[in-house]
Amino acid sequence: MSDRWIEAWLGAARFKRYLDECAGDRGRALALYEWNVELGQALMHDIAHFEVALRNVYDTTISASWPHRTHWLLHPESPAVMPIWRTKSVKGAKRGSDVNFLTRKNVDEAIKKCGYGNANPGKVIAELTFGFWRQFTTASMEKSV
Repeated sequence: MSDRWIEAWLGAARFKRYLDECAGDRGRALALYEWNVELGQALMHDIAHFEVALRNVYDTTISASWPHRTHWLLHPESPAVMPIWRTKSVKGAKRGSDVNFLTRKNVDEAIKKCGYGNANPGKVIAELTFGFWRQFTTASMEKSV
């Protein structure tokens, strides 16, 4: 039986990377691909646990100093939903942008998935991706002016 299905499945260019690494040995190249997939799965396990721990630490830390009764993520003055305007000069002209646009969009989408008014903080936090927390803590978000 032919093993040409591999290129149709993975794509010739992708499989070529593995073939090149294995000096053209198709069996070894496929085994290397499978090993790479298994390694990725193992890493995702740890990354998933890290993501949960990270978001819970953020929530606990922000909640501890949040002055309002409404959860910090659901409050209109939340640092996650307030516009944060930054101005920079581009070829002598000043341009402004809201560096919090993506963060706000992600929170809005999470609240929508959780049923808008029925959304509770725990569910909304669980809907937010690792990318949200990364964006939420960029240097541009930390500037106060």
